[in-house]
Amino acid sequence: MAKVILKPLGSPLPSFLPPDQSGENQASMEVLETDLSNRRGEVESGWGEKYVERVHQKGKLTTWERISHLKDPGTRVFPVGTFVNYGLTFGEGGRTSPGAGVVTAYVKVHDRWTMVIANDNTVASGSWWPLSPEKIERAQTMALRLRIPVVYLVDCSGLYLPEQARTFPGAKGAGHIFKMNSLLSARQVPQIAGVFGDCIAGGGYMPIISDVVYMTEQAYMVIAGAALIKGAKSENITSLDIGGADVHVHLSHCADVRVPDDEACLDSIREEVGRLPSSGADYYRRHTEPMPPRFSETEISSIFPADYRMTYDVRQVIARLVDASLFWEVMEHTGKEMICGVGRVGGLYAGFIANNQELQDHPVSRSQKRPGGILYREGIAKIASFSRACNDDGIPLIWLQDISGFDIGVEAERLGLLGYGSSLIYANSTNETPMVTVLLRKASGAGYYAMAGLPYDPVLQLSTPITRLAVMDGKTLSIGAFRTKLDDNFQILSDDPEERKKIEGGMKAVEAQIESDMNPFLSARQMDTDEVVCLPDIRSYLTMIVEACYQSTGYRRVKNPRIWSLHDLDVVVGKS
Repeated sequence: MAKVILKPLGSPLPSFLPPDQSGENQASMEVLETDLSNRRGEVESGWGEKYVERVHQKGKLTTWERISHLKDPGTRVFPVGTFVNYGLTFGEGGRTSPGAGVVTAYVKVHDRWTMVIANDNTVASGSWWPLSPEKIERAQTMALRLRIPVVYLVDCSGLYLPEQARTFPGAKGAGHIFKMNSLLSARQVPQIAGVFGDCIAGGGYMPIISDVVYMTEQAYMVIAGAALIKGAKSENITSLDIGGADVHVHLSHCADVRVPDDEACLDSIREEVGRLPSSGADYYRRHTEPMPPRFSETEISSIFPADYRMTYDVRQVIARLVDASLFWEVMEHTGKEMICGVGRVGGLYAGFIANNQELQDHPVSRSQKRPGGILYREGIAKIASFSRACNDDGIPLIWLQDISGFDIGVEAERLGLLGYGSSLIYANSTNETPMVTVLLRKASGAGYYAMAGLPYDPVLQLSTPITRLAVMDGKTLSIGAFRTKLDDNFQILSDDPEERKKIEGGMKAVEAQIESDMNPFLSARQMDTDEVVCLPDIRSYLTMIVEACYQSTGYRRVKNPRIWSLHDLDVVVGKS
């Protein structure tokens, strides 16, 4: 009978990294982590204290105060999409939309992970801005994939009309939110809505398909507000008269329960979540308690070199992510540029696939070495097989990316890397087990796609302050852009000083542009990644998302570890 044997992994930091080097790495990372913390605080403050006071004067809580009241005491909120629209301004007045005017976050309620989607009522009364619909839909998609409850905290005055052309139409415009409501309902994913204030047009439609709708005495849901009706029909009435709790709870029955205020509404939502089936996570832990790693996750910041071109030992990173720093490495004697294995995170099994940065022996020529962080034939076949096995066994799969791309050249083409890559892409495209992607550092070229980048629907993709997401680095791309002007050694061909100066300037401009585009906050701003987190915070996010993967039972097959396909795979490959 097969049994999962997890072995100790990693070693104390001083044993593999001199103190001066780890100190330099840590100091460099602290600057980036402080910057990340400041930016996060800037977004969470919305439009500032003036608008917080306006909310309080109406007798209401701010969005973050509502979330704080809703969550289980002592638990942490895990935001996603924090930096959507970060740094952008709209219209002649230069308005900002922190977080696209909506908070989306994993929040634990009655020991169950929920996806909370809440309009930020300190930003234009919770209006929808460009990318607000897409951000809401991304959160709904996460909940649909994991079958976890969705809680809508609705306080939305509809579209921010000056930008309506960028939110109203389109395949993923505001209307797609309501399709996602419908898909969630069709898949029996619980949806609970609290309506706290303005709920106009699309904001009125969003809660309706929910299983239970609560309304406070200040709330109203209308297709068109009082101002629009007064202009169209010359009727002098208030929005509460049109669609308040009196109307929708007692006459239209578009809402279920009226409650006096925000606090009562949130308490009622908590009670609703408490009536749902309990989490399956403890069942799948198999009497195993969550344990912290033997080596602190705070040390991960010291492992990554300040210079992104330098290598590090990714096994030491994994040792600071998995419970008790115990790990079962699978197929370790082949495709050594890739690391595959299983560890527990928060007491629950998860598969890991990571790029090995260290130099590797060539499989044929013993006199040659190959750089790590690149996909070769053996590694591609290895991780494709591991990905399929994790899917077959129902194990969540975590991808730790630090990849420069696929191998290139005559040998790579003759070995059929295109075909092997296609096999890997097919595996990841058809997997039903939840996948989580972490862009540790480099996420380059087709390697980013092949290792379950965002286009391949991971349930969550995280970036870090040192993530570099792009086809290739700026210098390489500038050479490609000006290749016809360069010789075989990539030196400028022209002898004309003016032309040389022009080419040099053009190459530097391209390089600077690409390096700027690699900024992780730019990726997060345009929703090319879900969240930017500090390196030591990766374990916390993984612990949350892995538990969320095991929360709901019955929608995917989670095999007993004794009958995992991974055992067969490990035996077949052998220990040569």
